[in-house]
Amino acid sequence: MIRKDATAHAVPAEILDPSGGANQVRVRAYNERLVMSLVRRHGSLSKAEIARRSGLSAQTVTVIMRALEAEGLLMRGEPMRGKVGQPSVPMRLNPDAVYSFGLKIGRRSADLVMMDFVGGIRRRARRTYPYPMPGPLLSFVEEGLAELEAAITPEERARIAGFGVAAPFELWSWASEVGAPQADMDQWRGVDLEAEIASRVPYPVALQNDATSACAAELVFGLGPQYPDFLYLFIGSFIGGGVVLNSALFTGRTGTAGAIGPLPVQGRDGETVQLLKIASIYRLENLLREHGIDPKPLWYSPDGWIDFGAPLAIWIEDMAAALAQAVVASASVIDFSAVIIDGGFPAWVRERVVAATQAAVARLDLQGVTLPEIVEGAVGSAARSIGGASLPLFSRYLPDQNVLFKELA
Repeated sequence: MIRKDATAHAVPAEILDPSGGANQVRVRAYNERLVMSLVRRHGSLSKAEIARRSGLSAQTVTVIMRALEAEGLLMRGEPMRGKVGQPSVPMRLNPDAVYSFGLKIGRRSADLVMMDFVGGIRRRARRTYPYPMPGPLLSFVEEGLAELEAAITPEERARIAGFGVAAPFELWSWASEVGAPQADMDQWRGVDLEAEIASRVPYPVALQNDATSACAAELVFGLGPQYPDFLYLFIGSFIGGGVVLNSALFTGRTGTAGAIGPLPVQGRDGETVQLLKIASIYRLENLLREHGIDPKPLWYSPDGWIDFGAPLAIWIEDMAAALAQAVVASASVIDFSAVIIDGGFPAWVRERVVAATQAAVARLDLQGVTLPEIVEGAVGSAARSIGGASLPLFSRYLPDQNVLFKELA
């Protein structure tokens, strides 16, 4: 199914017994991922720096780096001469070593991207619609993939790691808010999206919640290295989010940790409503209609918005007041170091949203609350697409403690 039903009894995730053995192959697999993760985080590192940061011996690091370089995953930088001894050679990830496809499914648009090993988008296809339906969306998967594959070489295609999908878990929910007939949206209830896409693409497919995927992208390619614990908020058609604890994505029992949309907040009129009914782009869409402005440009290009004047200002002010309540409520439960805010809009809108939220938080009763930093996301409007494309890379190239205790593919 496209979602994980939070109302059903969740099946606990399998817990691998740490008393089991970790053979040399598994240890080396973990250490290789650890080295690549360190290089990714710092941009480039020498052998000595990797040994110091990882705790591995210089000999072990040398063996791993030679193997990763031979596989084309690492590449050498320019030698850096120090005061004494041989010059050190920094190593960095090879952007062309691995590619992946990422599909973002939204309630107004879908994006398919081809991403390189360091998070750069190489190619993109986009489809807008009044609301998503299974048939047209799956057709876009086939047509968009064919369009992207036609533009790459056979050598590049051989380096595709997989196909990641970032999608809301309950596409049929809140249909009325986006003007979609409930009967149409209910068609999603019987769709196994992961299986449907897997039957149409020649790559391994991975599916994750769209906001969680965006959070993962921020963790790896954005501000993650600066904040070990943060709440991530992504404002799309509906607001969503993710949680990072101890520099690792925390998805929770049902995979919906950080799904902050249903959080109750007070609106401008004092009534209690769900956060998503205020802090979502569909609300701006409705405000534009009320002011006689065509809202369609909102969905043509997330980075191409114009200043819509009064409706945009009202939306930002109301949203900031609601986000401030969510920030304080979250900080009262978990001692986050930051709340990172991003969305499907240009950087100048994000800057205004963050500044307004900081001001709104300052107006609340903060006695006993240790506030996190409230900062702008670094990945931007494509965070969900990048997060989707990252899923195959995460599973193969990021460190996972459990890799020491499970069979390797």
